[in-house]
Amino acid sequence: MSLRYFTRKTVLTATTTNPWQTNFNHLLPMPKLWLKRSSIRDPKIKSVRPKDRIKYWNIVPGDQIRLRGDKSKTIHEVLSINRISSRVFVKGAAQANADANKPPPTKNYHYAKCQLFVGNYEFPAGNGVLEPKVLPVFAQRVGTSHPTWDRLRKRYVWQRFAVSTVPVIPYAESKRIEIPWPKPEKRSLPEPANYDTTREEVVKVTYKLPTFQQSLGAPIPRPATEDDFLASLYNPHLTALSDSEPVEVYLAQELSNPHSRAKKLMRWKIRQANDKALLDEIMANELKHLNGRSERDAKAEAAFRWRELLKARKDEERKKRWKDKAEESTMKRKAMRKEKKEARLRRRLTELVLPDSPNQVIPKIIN
Repeated sequence: MSLRYFTRKTVLTATTTNPWQTNFNHLLPMPKLWLKRSSIRDPKIKSVRPKDRIKYWNIVPGDQIRLRGDKSKTIHEVLSINRISSRVFVKGAAQANADANKPPPTKNYHYAKCQLFVGNYEFPAGNGVLEPKVLPVFAQRVGTSHPTWDRLRKRYVWQRFAVSTVPVIPYAESKRIEIPWPKPEKRSLPEPANYDTTREEVVKVTYKLPTFQQSLGAPIPRPATEDDFLASLYNPHLTALSDSEPVEVYLAQELSNPHSRAKKLMRWKIRQANDKALLDEIMANELKHLNGRSERDAKAEAAFRWRELLKARKDEERKKRWKDKAEESTMKRKAMRKEKKEARLRRRLTELVLPDSPNQVIPKIIN
């Protein structure tokens, strides 16, 4: 996974097969909280100190390497890399103690233990060798050009060179040998199936010019009504519509998105207008029948009645939308439980008797 967003999840999945370097987030220090595990099942973050991490990686997926000190001199292909832990994962190398019932984990090595494969070079005869030999050459020291940011490809680019090689090439001892970057494998496209559109159908020209006049001074053609369109569907032998007129014109309401921003705004404005009309109606009725109240009190009571009416309508609309009978039964059960609780509390307060105590004072009854 890319380290574009430096989070604990991206650090846990920092092993990537992408050879290109687009940022330097792998150099950032991690909070200590990320390293703590709440249980033994939590994955462990394997990391090196930020000052020991490598800024520009010269070993990327697709390269061929060998391991320093490997007596078998086996050439491995890089499968993936982890810039946080500075580990290089190779293909075809499995752990010796791997479980037979699980897929074998890929073996990984530290970046410093890997040597880049430069190529096979022919060495001349000499020093006891009668015939020229072709030997694999590896980079002992790697140099690079100045990295630059490629705005088009959105990544850092640089060239890498083998400054010194093992074994030393006699005719290129004082030269820097460029090590090309691995080329990504070309994506293989599957054969088109029955539900795929063929290339011939894609490039086919299906647009037909309209039959009406296209000049600016010509009158705008009037589209047929919805009834005419439906009549042409049921009775194609009676009327015929022009093929140049798009069918979407007659199905605008059916094809339009009811959840679009404009339609949501329109419905909201209609609700606001209805609520405002209801408030005006209630307020006019209250002002008409003051019954000894002031206009201010009548308006306040009208606003209160209006809010209560809106709340009741909202609750009623919500109850209408309930489709699950279990919710309705749960609501009834809760209502009955609430009534029983209130009745029990009322009975306790009614039957409450205080014991006699020396500090108890019986209030006088005010006639």
